[in-house]
Amino acid sequence: MAKTTANQLVKAIIEGIREKKGKNIVTLDFKKIDNAICRYFVICEGDSSTQVDAIADEIEEHTRKTTGEKVWGTAGYDNAEWIFLDYGDVIVHVFQ
Repeated sequence: MAKTTANQLVKAIIEGIREKKGKNIVTLDFKKIDNAICRYFVICEGDSSTQVDAIADEIEEHTRKTTGEKVWGTAGYDNAEWIFLDYGDVIVHVFQ
């Protein structure tokens, strides 16, 4: 399988967010910033901790199915008010 580009990864992440009705999706492009921690930063929100959890789960599942990429690390699933997903070149924050 060919390596997934950061753009393909962002597209898959956004599709996952939309699948669970995530709102206010913003993608920040950090490619031109020297020493940036990632190439893209994707932010969205849900209306409840249940929806935040569902959005994050769908991002992981949809991204794995469409690109083969697995999340490198996560944080925030315990209370699901804010969940962080790290895909290396792309970092995702899902907020309530």
